[in-house]
Amino acid sequence: MREILPTLAQWYAAEAPFGLATVVGVSRSAPRDPGAAMAVGPGDEVVGSVSGGCVEGAVFELAKEVVDSGEARLETFGYSDEDAFAVGLTCGGEITLLVRPVTRETDPGFGEVAQSVAAGRPVTVATVTDGPAWIGATLAVWPDKVAGTLGTTGLDVAVTADARGELALGATGLRHYGPRGERREDTVTVFLHSFAPPPRMLVFGAIDYAAAVARIGSFLGYRVTVCDARPVFATPKRFPDAVEVVVDWPHRYLHGTDTDERTVICVLTHDPKFDVPLLEEALRRPAAYIGAMGSRRTHDDRMKRLVDAGLTDAELARLRSPVGLDLGARTPEEVAVSVAAEIVALRWGGSGTPLAATAGAIHPST
Repeated sequence: MREILPTLAQWYAAEAPFGLATVVGVSRSAPRDPGAAMAVGPGDEVVGSVSGGCVEGAVFELAKEVVDSGEARLETFGYSDEDAFAVGLTCGGEITLLVRPVTRETDPGFGEVAQSVAAGRPVTVATVTDGPAWIGATLAVWPDKVAGTLGTTGLDVAVTADARGELALGATGLRHYGPRGERREDTVTVFLHSFAPPPRMLVFGAIDYAAAVARIGSFLGYRVTVCDARPVFATPKRFPDAVEVVVDWPHRYLHGTDTDERTVICVLTHDPKFDVPLLEEALRRPAAYIGAMGSRRTHDDRMKRLVDAGLTDAELARLRSPVGLDLGARTPEEVAVSVAAEIVALRWGGSGTPLAATAGAIHPST
């Protein structure tokens, strides 16, 4: 959704109605996660994807139908493993889609939501997907305000509280309520779609490997900052336009920077005077991933220095060093793929084993 919002905002500003299909539920090996979206706009223009190509043709027709009717629809696409390939859902999984018309009348807060996402301001959009409430009704929830309604004050109050909790975690998913927000009932289903600011990737050491890691970090959706104490290396022209470049001592910069459980920290300096004080700071703060480049000899020396600095076994266990998965990488770009692969595997609990050597669902239920 985040990727197609600029186009949707243009359609909305031009008062051109469009059909928006959003994945609200998945099972088994469904190819896209909740929140994936596809839209059909003026001139039958299509943006986004909900299944990687499996059912897009059917969704295209459905999106046009809801624009014509003005009524949202909840549809499930799924097939048995035996029939999946023959009918087009090659993964054999199941996806549930909410397909709704978006106009100024049906969703008056859409424009402000799009502006917030573009500006990096956190917002959660709550949409009714099932139950006696109006399917497709939306409530936009910011940390300090709300816009829209799901139909009753009680439901709005309960969903607002939950939406702000999900927003703090950057989480997206379904919640169930009674028609007036009763938490022990499940007659109304609401999809909470959180648009938290992009997670940060902090890359320390402005070397050629850093440029490659920064590029792949941006590609994966991170807000990337490269930091180095040496101004001759930390120059913006050596890095992609979207990457922030900071000249500062790495540990000092990190000390003054907020991190959270989604932050990725890549230490590519492999110089003790930089990376030891930096890792002292990094290993004692929230982060999803902390990796450090260097040979095994460098790693052993670094670990001894960190032990001498007083870090505990639990803190040291968070360090991924030498950085990356064993792909046989040689070039900076190949090493960046190796680092990215380790980050993704850690995020989703992957083993790094070739899929051809594994059995069972490719995307197990979480």
